[in-house]
Amino acid sequence: MSSKIVAGRLRIRNAAQLVVVARGKPFLRGAEMRTVEVIVNGSLAVDDNGDITHVGTTSEVLQATAEVSYATDIDASGKCVLPGFVDCHTHPVWSGDRCHEFIIKLNGATYLDVQKMGGGIGFTTRHTKASSEDELLALLRARLRRMAQLGTTTIEGKSGYGLEKDTEMKMLRVLHRAQQEGPIDIVSTFLGAHSVPTGMTSDEATDAVIRMIPELQQQKAEGRMNPENIDVFCETGVFSVDQSRKILLAGKAAGLGINFHGEELSYLGSGELAGEIGARAVSHLEHVSDAGIVAMAAADSFAVLLPATAYVLRIAQPPARRIIDGGVPVALGSDFCPNAHNLSMPFTMNLACVAMKMTCEEALIASTLNAAASIHRERHCGSLEVGKWGDVVLLNAASLEHVIYEMVDPPIEAVFKKGLRIA
Repeated sequence: MSSKIVAGRLRIRNAAQLVVVARGKPFLRGAEMRTVEVIVNGSLAVDDNGDITHVGTTSEVLQATAEVSYATDIDASGKCVLPGFVDCHTHPVWSGDRCHEFIIKLNGATYLDVQKMGGGIGFTTRHTKASSEDELLALLRARLRRMAQLGTTTIEGKSGYGLEKDTEMKMLRVLHRAQQEGPIDIVSTFLGAHSVPTGMTSDEATDAVIRMIPELQQQKAEGRMNPENIDVFCETGVFSVDQSRKILLAGKAAGLGINFHGEELSYLGSGELAGEIGARAVSHLEHVSDAGIVAMAAADSFAVLLPATAYVLRIAQPPARRIIDGGVPVALGSDFCPNAHNLSMPFTMNLACVAMKMTCEEALIASTLNAAASIHRERHCGSLEVGKWGDVVLLNAASLEHVIYEMVDPPIEAVFKKGLRIA
């Protein structure tokens, strides 16, 4: 028996490509998104706390770790090592099967048509309200396992299928319980303003959402939940720019970051609003204006683009090239929800490249470092740097492009969270 003490969780050596992404930068924008740092014949090591201690060429890392014994020690010859993917826009807590709506939409119904039929968010809200906290947690666990198998190690998760205080708080507690269980890290977002409840005007719904915030703060103080952001669906027929501003600023006053839906189905001025109120991120942006792009770039507001949603709804994709060229930092999210049942960041990256004309490097950056920064996790994940979490995807392929090219069945051999294998 070896007398060596296990002092590390993970070492991966001899990788054909070790994709750092970038070192020493919180995020990338514009021309910076065209290239990623790649170490040929690279290696890394993760300590018992789950943090990366060494990144470099194989000779450098092996020399530095020669006296350390690792619980997992992998020869990655001919393989590629990537940072774990960060899915920065998901709606993962809900119940109720909406497959029938997919068929209705294939036959020509629009998103708003489905809403008027009693489907959409209202359908999911009714089912989610009727489900217990434990039932919702069981559904969430299964979804997180599938995300992990596809390389995702950190997500942003929203409430939003309650539209009233008790169910919204229930969803936020479910997200908190799942975060505590692991292995995937979850940044939770309060989305009480996802839709206008039946029987309310949008002004009444605006006031109702704001009245939920003190209860959210109370349960957060009790350690029952930990929402970090506030969201609103700023859209024609839902919440106006003025109503959205009122909700988002109320959340900001309560210590929440601003991370909201805007410009998905029509132009309202969400990009301009983001710049005005200092939003960390705006999602969708299919109809963003040039003025909105300028405002977001000036405020360092992230554009979280969701190509799977536009694909499912058969609408124009977000103008990724115009947004990137305008200097807005771009991130990608799956938008996993009953409308866009997409758990896969590799598929999301493929859509970004094919449908939005992003490069493979841009798509990878938008799914790692920039996605992490859009939810304030750039200090912990999104790149393979010393001091960050050992969140790693090992590809049974020699180059990073394969995880995007092989979109339906990506060649993911193993996924590690803080140095521990989770898939």
